[in-house]
Amino acid sequence: MVQIKSPEQIAKMREAGLVVAAIHAATREAAVPGASTKDLDEVARKVLAEHGAKSNFLGYGGFPATICTSANEVVVHGIPSEDVVLKDGDIISIDCGAVIDGWHGDAAYTAFVGSGHAPELIELSRVTEESMWAGIAAMKQGNRLVDVSRAIETYIRRQPKPGGGRYGIIEDYGGHGIGTEMHMDPHLLNYVDRRRGKGPKLVPGFCLAIEPMVSLGTPKTEVLSDDWTVITTDGTWSSHWEHSVALTEQGPLVLTAPDGGKAKLSEYGITAAPDPLA
Repeated sequence: MVQIKSPEQIAKMREAGLVVAAIHAATREAAVPGASTKDLDEVARKVLAEHGAKSNFLGYGGFPATICTSANEVVVHGIPSEDVVLKDGDIISIDCGAVIDGWHGDAAYTAFVGSGHAPELIELSRVTEESMWAGIAAMKQGNRLVDVSRAIETYIRRQPKPGGGRYGIIEDYGGHGIGTEMHMDPHLLNYVDRRRGKGPKLVPGFCLAIEPMVSLGTPKTEVLSDDWTVITTDGTWSSHWEHSVALTEQGPLVLTAPDGGKAKLSEYGITAAPDPLA
């Protein structure tokens, strides 16, 4: 069953979303050559404490950290460690969440560590991020879940990949509903699978974490022996972007974006819903 939220509940999710945005800002600044992924986890812990929020990652299914830190060929669920030290030229996806009064926020971004990144890595992150926004723009009343999947996939497939070939849209992981839990129905694929049908209609109160994961090669992944870290099977590097989004009577509200998604949605001719905390 899909959990439909009231405006008051969406306002609580917006509070949690702004804490996630603050974690993103702080960890982005801290993701420099020489920093360990454990250092980034400590930064996130401090932000949560400053805002009186709880981590929804720590302890989830036994996960041992506050954030996921997934560098280079790691797609998702990388565990912060003192032994993983960032180097100039790395890319890292940082996925994190927060809970305020029982309501969840969840978002991820890809950061460039240092300088001198290959153009194909810059383009990989751009394509992944923009496909996320294409999916967000498809969160309209009357659309169905599959319309969000289609928007993400269509954007990625239309982008020429430097050097030829196609981007790998990760198959085994996708977006999800969010609300009183971090992961809820429905599961959101980042591509269209006709066997799954059209999915539920999007109505006001529908909240999704939209999160494309894209690699420079394969869509296939494997899980390492720690039972968490997910890597591409061919070792190609990947990017991960995510926002939590609420559909309201006034349109979409990007709960984990500082501006509620106003700037990016305007590029699609869409007016973001008013911020309930403004």
